Amino acid sequence: QVQLVESGGGLVQPGGSLRLSCAASGIIFSIYGLGWYRQSPGKQRELVAAITSSSSTNYADSVKGRFTISRDNAKNTAYLQMNSLTPEDTAVYYCNAVLGVRTIAWGQGTQVTVSS
Repeated sequence: QVQLVESGGGLVQPGGSLRLSCAASGIIFSIYGLGWYRQSPGKQRELVAAITSSSSTNYADSVKGRFTISRDNAKNTAYLQMNSLTPEDTAVYYCNAVLGVRTIAWGQGTQVTVSS
């Protein structure tokens, strides 16, 4: 059974940093693409960053230069390093695993709140 578990969310002041983790089980982690999405109240879920099985990355324009996605295949874990956070980054952050164009699983989400 595929399972993704996010962690690392919390309350941070504007300008601060957080690192989110997405731990996977039940899959051959290294062959999957991974994505981080976020959803805030009243808005659609949006892609924040993605990393392929070969570690190519892409980012939403709104987070370029501030967020970094990475993966550690030995630990079956993906990360999202978030710097220079603003209140607009407040959302529930989800990770997903994809194989080709097919989504295999979603995590349960972790809340990130940026507020003074």
